[in-house]
Amino acid sequence: MDAILQVPVDGFRFDNGSGSCCKPRNNLDSGTSRFTCFKESESQNLSSPTESTESHNPSPTESTVCSTNHPVLKYINDMLMEEDIEEQSCMLEDSLALQAAERSFFEVLQEDQNALQDDSSLENFSPLHQPTSGFTGSPEISEESTRRYRLRDDDGHEEDDLEGGRKSKLPAISVVDELAEKLEEVLLVCQKNDHGEATPNKIGRAKGSLNRSKPQKSDQPVDMRNLLMQCAQAVASFDQSRAFEKLKEIREHSSSHGDATQRLGYHFANALEARITGTMKTPAFDVLSRTSMVDILKAYKEFVQACPTLAMCYYTANRTIFELASKATTLHIVDFGILYGFQWPCLIQALAARPGGPPKLRVTGIELPQPGFRPSERVEETGRRLKRFCDKFSVPFEYNFIAKAWDTITLDELVINSGETTVVNCILRLQYTPDETVSLNSPRDTALKLCRDINPDLFVFAEINGTYNSPFFLTRFREAMFHCSSLFDMFESNISEENDCRTLVERELIIKDAMSVIACEGDERFARPETYKQWQVRILRAGFRPAKLNKQIMKEGKELVRERYHKDFVIDNDNHWMFQGWKGRVLYALSCWKPAKKQ
Repeated sequence: MDAILQVPVDGFRFDNGSGSCCKPRNNLDSGTSRFTCFKESESQNLSSPTESTESHNPSPTESTVCSTNHPVLKYINDMLMEEDIEEQSCMLEDSLALQAAERSFFEVLQEDQNALQDDSSLENFSPLHQPTSGFTGSPEISEESTRRYRLRDDDGHEEDDLEGGRKSKLPAISVVDELAEKLEEVLLVCQKNDHGEATPNKIGRAKGSLNRSKPQKSDQPVDMRNLLMQCAQAVASFDQSRAFEKLKEIREHSSSHGDATQRLGYHFANALEARITGTMKTPAFDVLSRTSMVDILKAYKEFVQACPTLAMCYYTANRTIFELASKATTLHIVDFGILYGFQWPCLIQALAARPGGPPKLRVTGIELPQPGFRPSERVEETGRRLKRFCDKFSVPFEYNFIAKAWDTITLDELVINSGETTVVNCILRLQYTPDETVSLNSPRDTALKLCRDINPDLFVFAEINGTYNSPFFLTRFREAMFHCSSLFDMFESNISEENDCRTLVERELIIKDAMSVIACEGDERFARPETYKQWQVRILRAGFRPAKLNKQIMKEGKELVRERYHKDFVIDNDNHWMFQGWKGRVLYALSCWKPAKKQ
């Protein structure tokens, strides 16, 4: 849900998209609190872990360990104080776009290779304008590239309309003012109460609220799910006239700002239309839908305060890791899908207050590459932020990063040292790794095999419990509709319609994956979730055995959900799996694993 900052990269080495970082930025005063949206007493408590340890030594099973979101929200506020953050888009979104682009250009190469060799027009292109070997395409693509590099005229203006967007840039002072206003609005999100608890989940959606685009209610009741299924059946049978007829009927009773059912109909209708017309090859290519970093952080705050799903995944994982490292001198966390590092501030604070002092913390952040000349730039910046956060709590820290496809990573790149406690962490990200339906040698199984080759002391895994990965469109559509219907209903009950964050949360957590599942086929479909039983088979096949979850952690987690969140949230466990759901439907599953045989 990272900003590219113009800072020195001292302390980094670049080798195939990987490297290490041990230095904070020089312009940071680690002794000064920059978190402005919390009370002074809270800042003092968090900025002096040594004093807290002297007065009270927490035990590893104490319920307060990793049970608050304050460190995460403070970590986000520190991100919001950085420069140029408004101009950056979502890291995961860019990575998925790059994956889809690489596959699409490869297909073009395979299909048009012979035609391109015979095309004499390519001889007119200069070497400067030739695309790289990984992005060679059709003559139209090369011609567009040539037009982008046209020379300026005598007056210094661009000759090409493609560069016309530069002329409309606002003055720097207006951009700064606009950013300041947005940051102020974002920082107010976490001031809802004194304890960082969620308030929207208690009050639910505001009654009698006005809706700026809510359609007029019809006297006739509408079964939206039935309409969507009829439209999907028409699409599957290539009956376009009936499909567009049903789409028109759906749009008459749907809205992007209505209730849960209306939003479901609106966005699923858009996905069906995209599948019919073929106007959107993959959702990641839609540049206009790119989300800025400020919006991502704003939506994340709203989500963790209103819904416990992600917070409970982090809480359970961090508590389990904390207990494992109770006597460790070096803790090495290999995080597949580290993204912005939101999971680790709570654990860092807990390790700082550990009796006997904190261990050395090594983090290897693994992410998908970003488009551009520096594919690892944003995962590097995540390491800098974590380094600054560790400096505030005097936790020794070392950071390594890898930005490449997960199935191409080798064990030597991870630098596993003997004598350290090693944890592999993968939270809600493996579904975006292709499976055997895309490649005969499943990249998904290859990534799990790498996790086993690390021979960790603990493997923490969490994923969406999704049944909409069928190769058959109608089956996939029906299961996606049921799953997304529960999510829309969950957000309606916990976030008011007037809250702009609700639209952002739905777009990032529901709409993108739904568009991928409905509108795309083959390699272009990047979201491929599986049920927890299917994941269990894969993990067992990779060479792991299940590890039971701590009963005390599960008991305390259930208490947190009961006290802070909506009564319809469900959290339960079955042997070594922790389930989270809404009104009886299991949406997320988490489990812990250990190597079946120690090497």
